Amino acid sequence: MSHYHAVVWVDHREAHVISFNPDEAESVLVHAKGGHRQVHHRHGSVSGGRAGEDPEFFKRIVEAVRESQEILVTGPAAAKMHLYAWWQKHDPAGAHKVVGIESADHPSDGQLLKHARAYFDAKDRMRPQT
Repeated sequence: MSHYHAVVWVDHREAHVISFNPDEAESVLVHAKGGHRQVHHRHGSVSGGRAGEDPEFFKRIVEAVRESQEILVTGPAAAKMHLYAWWQKHDPAGAHKVVGIESADHPSDGQLLKHARAYFDAKDRMRPQT
């Protein structure tokens, strides 16, 4: 079932994806390959660059919200920005559906859904009425 709005809470281990409308919601939990995946500096790297993210993890997240038209991305630290940067590079049309990126610690799915509904209600009130 597809819903107009979706919210993604992501860290480097998992993503909670909830697509919803005013009356119902559908959630999916997406795990990174190998469980916890923390990004570290490469040992012996002249540039001190960081190890890459798991592209399969990001692909599964993007696929989970493919049918949604407006997406809010949340999460702690930099994981949400890594997802968004990957999304812009590999699926610009889908990344264009991201209407907000916010920091959020570790909410329950119920708290996440409540926040996302309030976010989109406020956003919709800001649109011009024709």
